[in-house]
Amino acid sequence: MSRNRIVIVGAGHAGGSAAALLRQYGHVGPITLIGDEPYLPYQRPPLSKAWLKGEAGEEALQLRPSEFYDTQSIVVRRGAVAAAIDRIAKTVVLSDGDTLPYDTLILATGARARSLPAPGADLEGVHALRTADDAEALKAHLIAGHRLIVVGGGYVGLEVAASARALGVEVTVIEREPRLLARVAGEALSGFFHAYHGARGVRFVLGGAVTAIEGADGRAAAVILDHGERLPCDTVLVGVGAIPNQELAAQAGLACQDGVVVNLAARTEDPAIYAIGDVTRRPLPLYDRSFRLESVPNALEQAKQAACDITGRPPPAPETPWFWSDQYDLKLQIAGLPFDVDHRVVRGDPSSGQFAVFHMKGDRIQAVEAVNSPAEFMGGRLLIGAGRPVSREKLADPAISMKEVAA
Repeated sequence: MSRNRIVIVGAGHAGGSAAALLRQYGHVGPITLIGDEPYLPYQRPPLSKAWLKGEAGEEALQLRPSEFYDTQSIVVRRGAVAAAIDRIAKTVVLSDGDTLPYDTLILATGARARSLPAPGADLEGVHALRTADDAEALKAHLIAGHRLIVVGGGYVGLEVAASARALGVEVTVIEREPRLLARVAGEALSGFFHAYHGARGVRFVLGGAVTAIEGADGRAAAVILDHGERLPCDTVLVGVGAIPNQELAAQAGLACQDGVVVNLAARTEDPAIYAIGDVTRRPLPLYDRSFRLESVPNALEQAKQAACDITGRPPPAPETPWFWSDQYDLKLQIAGLPFDVDHRVVRGDPSSGQFAVFHMKGDRIQAVEAVNSPAEFMGGRLLIGAGRPVSREKLADPAISMKEVAA
């Protein structure tokens, strides 16, 4: 193991966690962490919230202090871009021509924001939000009284909308689907967040697609919709999904299918190469399929899988996928994925701001969406992992505790 040179491409949550876990699990060989940003590994979820509101800076977001990498003998190559992988020679070639040999390679290249396919999308004042630099650029334009248009009614878009309203910014959210969160949440949750944001001054345009962004002096000045409406603006945030950064893997001949294909150990078809985090398509035994997940818990789980496999430890216990989103005073926690659902149970009153939606397949929970309801989230997560049948009637009654529901 001491001769095993490990190179990790990608210094985000997944890559940074994998490096730390390898040391924790006893790996004593060289570890090199390659990141294309000028920062040490940091948390990304606060970018749409605390960072935009000026409540957190670079140091607060760091996964670990800079001294950690020195004391753990982890070499961090910041601002370095991996250009190619030579699987025969077992080397990673950087864009500056430097070549790094590896015995084990971990790809943690993440995902990038999907661009808006419309004229004017490259104007100044049109932003995406994936990195600290993205957040800093957007933050500079979230000024009280300014008009922000958010293209895309997903979680990131809604989180930015909430942060912007807290700063006194006028916000309009454009979603091409007939409801918010259409691709990631059920109708009850969509309706709740629509009403909650609306009550706090966010305007929505649903079922509308952006056909162009109109500029003035090289800067975004208005968004044009497919039905002809023109919405003046000062700033635009495009939040229409993410694309896995799989090009490096694909060019090296590794199997990719909307993500680098890996097994339950986070290993690719090449036994010397692993892939973890947002860039992977991974097996989900709970749902009898493979899927690409974008979340911090997924990044951590796969970092553990890879680190355990590399160091010869038993694999970590499988986890139920989970996610979260903070908006205003709301904490949304989601466990599981709503595949093959035939029924939904709402527990609690959405108008109270504290409720949960359970997505059912027969008498088994496939997913739970819990708003300010940690007991429902935790109970649902455990029941999903156990595959245990439950009574829908008990589940729908908030007077019956989740412990009794699970009994």
